[in-house]
Amino acid sequence: MKNPRDKRRDSRPQPPRKGGNAPMPARPREEPRPVAKIESAPEPKTPPRELVRREGALPAERLPTILEVLPNDDYALLDSGNGEKLEQYGPYRIVRPEGQAIWQRALPAKEWNNVDAVFTGDTDEEGMGRWRFPKTPLGETWPMRHDGIDYLGRFTSFRHVGVFPEQASHWDHMAGLIRDAKRPVKVLNLFGYTGLASLVAARAGAEVTHVDASKKAIGWARENQEIARLTDKPIRWICEDAMKFAEREERRGNAYDIILFDPPAYGRGPKGEVWQLFEDLPALTDICRSILTPKPLAVVLTAYSIRASFFAIHALMRDTFAGMGGVVESGELIIREKAGGRALSTSLFSRWLAK
Repeated sequence: MKNPRDKRRDSRPQPPRKGGNAPMPARPREEPRPVAKIESAPEPKTPPRELVRREGALPAERLPTILEVLPNDDYALLDSGNGEKLEQYGPYRIVRPEGQAIWQRALPAKEWNNVDAVFTGDTDEEGMGRWRFPKTPLGETWPMRHDGIDYLGRFTSFRHVGVFPEQASHWDHMAGLIRDAKRPVKVLNLFGYTGLASLVAARAGAEVTHVDASKKAIGWARENQEIARLTDKPIRWICEDAMKFAEREERRGNAYDIILFDPPAYGRGPKGEVWQLFEDLPALTDICRSILTPKPLAVVLTAYSIRASFFAIHALMRDTFAGMGGVVESGELIIREKAGGRALSTSLFSRWLAK
């Protein structure tokens, strides 16, 4: 399915979520990713997977775990407050809305006015109509870098720029697992969006399968692979509904050592498949366990814009991986602000680690 982060399932638009009890501080993902046009009527929904609670001891647990991204040369959260955030993406300073920034700004107004792009949200048109460029009009894309991997930033009409910097904590950890394995490692990246996680895994030595329901996102990801000079690395780019792909891999007996999945609250697949996180996440998590290799390394779940505590996905992951040993650690991904030193929470996560 499609996976924009604010509302995403790979790249899909998403209405407010249902389910859950307590509002979380996780930042609302502002925009859905671009959605491929659907020409035909939605396919009938597959009958629900019959789930049975797994037998065996629950994995050990570590919580809350806070994974923090600090300012660096590639990306920095410079300041935040009054419902906005001031960010540095490579050469550009950008202002975007941030509903969680209910505090006051630390930097003076002149710093906030000295920017290259401001997301205004004053039009519903596609393209760059939502962006204002106070200095020089900028092109749609610009060169960016993460830990030596080049890729393209892009001013989308949904206020995203093609990368979610808070995920760097997961990327670095995954790269370490791949290198330390000292053996071939297969990685499945569901709801892969523009491919940074896939590129990090491939550079570390893994064979990667990248799945996203948006043709536009897949095209962008492949372009990023070329810009990163990683076209010699084994990455399969697959435009498909994430649930359907995982179900097919289960039937075929294909397996992976590491699985990443980053579903939206709500979304639609390329053939109109409907995704509701609280309804469909348990089944997808169960399938992910079923398509692990005999010696798996990790399964990483990230959840944006949901009205639930990380305890909810923590309990789901522990139940799902009962009998497999290892540990489940859950908590929040945060970005540390440069000016005021405050922490901005971006999402919830839960990950099962074999050791």
